[in-house]
Amino acid sequence: MLLKVENLSVNFRKRGQKKHINSTADNTSTSTEPAASLDEPGPVRAVRDVSFEVGKGETVALVGESGSGKSVSALSILGLLPYPLAYHPSGEIYFQGQQLLNQPDAVLRKIRGSHIGMIFQEPMTALNPLHTVEKQIAETLIIHKKLSKSKARKQVLELLDLVGFHDGASRLDAFPHQLSGGQRQRVMIATALACEPDLLIADEPTTALDVTVQAGILQLLKDLQAKLGMGILLISHDLGIVAKMSQRLYVMRHGQVVESGPTEKVLEEPQHEYTQHLIAAEPAGKPAPVVATAPQLIKVDSAKVTFGKRKWWGLSKEYIKPVKAVDDISFTLKQGETLGIVGESGSGKSTLAMALLRLLEAEGSYVYQQHALHDYNAKQMRPLRQELQIIFQDPFASLNPRLTVGQIIEEGLRVHQPNLKDTELDKLVVAILAKVELEAGMRHRYPHEFSGGQRQRISIARALILQPKVLVLDEPTSALDRSIQAEIIELLRGLQKQDKLAYIFISHDLKVVQAMSHNVMVMQHGKIVEMGSTQAIFDNPQTEYTKTLMQAAFDILPQ
Repeated sequence: MLLKVENLSVNFRKRGQKKHINSTADNTSTSTEPAASLDEPGPVRAVRDVSFEVGKGETVALVGESGSGKSVSALSILGLLPYPLAYHPSGEIYFQGQQLLNQPDAVLRKIRGSHIGMIFQEPMTALNPLHTVEKQIAETLIIHKKLSKSKARKQVLELLDLVGFHDGASRLDAFPHQLSGGQRQRVMIATALACEPDLLIADEPTTALDVTVQAGILQLLKDLQAKLGMGILLISHDLGIVAKMSQRLYVMRHGQVVESGPTEKVLEEPQHEYTQHLIAAEPAGKPAPVVATAPQLIKVDSAKVTFGKRKWWGLSKEYIKPVKAVDDISFTLKQGETLGIVGESGSGKSTLAMALLRLLEAEGSYVYQQHALHDYNAKQMRPLRQELQIIFQDPFASLNPRLTVGQIIEEGLRVHQPNLKDTELDKLVVAILAKVELEAGMRHRYPHEFSGGQRQRISIARALILQPKVLVLDEPTSALDRSIQAEIIELLRGLQKQDKLAYIFISHDLKVVQAMSHNVMVMQHGKIVEMGSTQAIFDNPQTEYTKTLMQAAFDILPQ
């Protein structure tokens, strides 16, 4: 057996709890049960008596909603929890017969990266913001394989090409913030695979990837697994991926395993009520039909956005090659209508939305009701901002961590309606929280105290409190569990029906787009490849590119 976890428990001390840290030399990742007193809060029991195994060449999946203990269990294997805040009251972890739990960092450093690789869920936080792409990946090769810098660079390029980063040579000097979400994820995967590990822990490895890249990455993992005999511990909320990738799965809830067994059997004949709930949480349904007499809110004609490389001193003009991110796009949007925009990373989806909102320089005509936005300056645009709102992909990054939820939600009102009193603002915040199904008391808490789904509801509340007419939703459900996705979709559809909102819904998840949109625009390389009603696009795609997207989205892996 490659990996064996037995009766693993993980607790986290609450604020104010006493710490009693094991004094073993060089053991920075161990701690024992803290001394407790009657007036101290008890620890948070994140994982309770969890056991699972991963064999050589086998893929085992951990599934469950956010907070179920999946990632905490995985991070325990490599001692990556925030010790001594975290501690293990019980449990054993064996890798190739070697005990890992509570081992000194010196022992774990020899295993991390070389024998056990890990793909983290959030590449932006996992990658070093001060290091280039080349340095991030080469570091593992230089430390564990003792390669020279020149040999490491050659292997870095091979790894980048392997994970679908075909322009890797031109991005070796790029920093994480200069890459798209999908590109950062590919860098993270390349780093994890650099030393051809015996075990790969993949924590939501394809969350930020387009469906075609997702299928390619999953096929890559299967190919490497067959070649190297690598075991994979897969953590995912996407049961479609779990069904295609894993032989066995463990369903976790509230830190415990509630059901386990062969993947096919568990998914086809779930015994536990919670497993049945997860399986039934796939995006479904359709938006309310658009009223025939609904007025047109948005009209975009010949939208164009061109990016040019920055000209530095000493570089010739020939070096500066403009890139057409959006090329001659036109569409309309009615009140109560949802336009879904799909396509791979770099296709121009988000850039088109930013151009419409006048958040970047663009050519073309952008008309909102009777307002020619393309002629407006920043001062003229400000009064219209409250009517044209946006909800971003990453709710945690878009919420100010230093402000309470109440302050975050009321901030827009303080700008657009400065005459409102504090008591009036508070009433409006409470009302909008109720609208997105959050409790009034939550307005006094901070963003880090909420789950991903709750933070996305807060983002929606922040936009809705200004009573917008058009909402741009940029990947609003990509980081959420399927069950939470279903809740957010129902919430958005209900709000649209109630307030006659118009949505521009950007997503790489075609199942979510199908459940949300009246019409769909398919983009590639800044151009419209195909456009029409959702039913027509999904039932009878006309172009090869759209067919490829559909196959990747609904088949997950090539047959």
